[in-house]
Amino acid sequence: MSRVPGWLDRLGAGLSRMGERLAERRAQAEKEDADEDGFPPVGAEPSDSGPGHDVPAPSGPSAPSGGQDSGPAAVPQRMPVAPGVIPRPDPAAAVPWGVRVAAEVGWRVLVLAGTLWVLMKVISAVQLVVLAFVAALLITALLQPTVARLRRHGVPRGPATALTAILGFVVMGLVGWFVAWQVVENIDNLSDQIQDGIDELRNWLLNSPFHVTEKQINEIAKNLREAIGANTDAITSAGLEGVTVVVEALTGILLTMFSTLFLLYDGRRIWEWTLKLVPSHARPGVAGAGPRAWRTLTAYVRGTVIVALIDAIFIGLGIYFLDVPMAVPLAVFIFLFAFIPLVGAVVSGALAVVVALVTQGVFTAVMTLAVVLAVQQIEGHILQPFILGRAVRVHPLAVVLSVAAGGMVAGIGGAVVAVPLVAVTNTVVGYLNAYDRGTAGLRHSPPPHGSTAMGVAAVERRPSDGGAL
Repeated sequence: MSRVPGWLDRLGAGLSRMGERLAERRAQAEKEDADEDGFPPVGAEPSDSGPGHDVPAPSGPSAPSGGQDSGPAAVPQRMPVAPGVIPRPDPAAAVPWGVRVAAEVGWRVLVLAGTLWVLMKVISAVQLVVLAFVAALLITALLQPTVARLRRHGVPRGPATALTAILGFVVMGLVGWFVAWQVVENIDNLSDQIQDGIDELRNWLLNSPFHVTEKQINEIAKNLREAIGANTDAITSAGLEGVTVVVEALTGILLTMFSTLFLLYDGRRIWEWTLKLVPSHARPGVAGAGPRAWRTLTAYVRGTVIVALIDAIFIGLGIYFLDVPMAVPLAVFIFLFAFIPLVGAVVSGALAVVVALVTQGVFTAVMTLAVVLAVQQIEGHILQPFILGRAVRVHPLAVVLSVAAGGMVAGIGGAVVAVPLVAVTNTVVGYLNAYDRGTAGLRHSPPPHGSTAMGVAAVERRPSDGGAL
């Protein structure tokens, strides 16, 4: 037999042993690299070190024993992943922190905007009811101190509420009747005075340094007549819609009176029932914010009434001594328009100046303007800071924006209730922020010990009083 096959066998066996040693060294090197980087070695089977995920030990000829070489079967299997490739991170972790914060804030803002949009749609659908209830809240804030004063003098709640409500509505009804009576009584004289004032204004423009010609004045008058004639149908339809407005106004007045009566009589129980609708974990904060919001609303209404009354009295006396017609109705309009901050004062003052201009001439109009500006400056810089104080802290820019938004959403009624709504919201948000900081401090403070702990435990075991304010 030839010796060549034996030589080839020994050569093949030597090459096999050399390949096994190289494979072992490569596996050992990959294992050391994996231990340093924290990743499993290439070719190693994944394992879970947690409980309940025991990996069965290899058995048979492929299982090494005693740390010794067990033949070619001990060579680890190669995985298709190239050695040293780092796995991709979680996609959420790859997003920059600023983008993640912006996204979190963005979707919450969208949810709030959608909620506000739905709320505005609901309010616009029942606008009459909402405005009537808000007006009832304002009237209740004005009359509730009188009910409390009668209760302190021993008058039962029912008679005190009825007496206060009746007197309040009678006074408001008398004011409205007096204004209407004055307008009806003076409408004929006012028409003649307006015609005379227009003629006087025309003569003044012809002789003024503005170089206005009679042809230009006649052209303006002609354009006005044509505009009125072209919009006759619109004016007629507006007159027909006025009947609907009157019916809605009467309905709103009845709703306001009914709501005011029950708010005066059962306001505390209505508030306690409202608190039951709030989640229990948020109820203490809302229960503390409610009385503060009510004090803010009461201070705003009473302060505004006092300031409006002073404006009406002094401006009314000024235009009365200037012989401006309908001085008393104009004073009442000034009082009512004062409930619309900033805008109401401008509109009522402009109305008084226009009436003075068309009835008494340019000089009287200028004097009326001086009286209006003087009283309003005293009101803005002295009366409002002194009377309202720090109870209603709303920036003038917030006042202008809220009045504009309220007027766009709900007309004059929205402009009236916009500022008290903003003032109450400011008070509630400020209190809730302070309350949240206080409770957060208590949550993160160390637990009480000793006698303090005993006192706290006694307080916690004390039964609640049912949510009374």
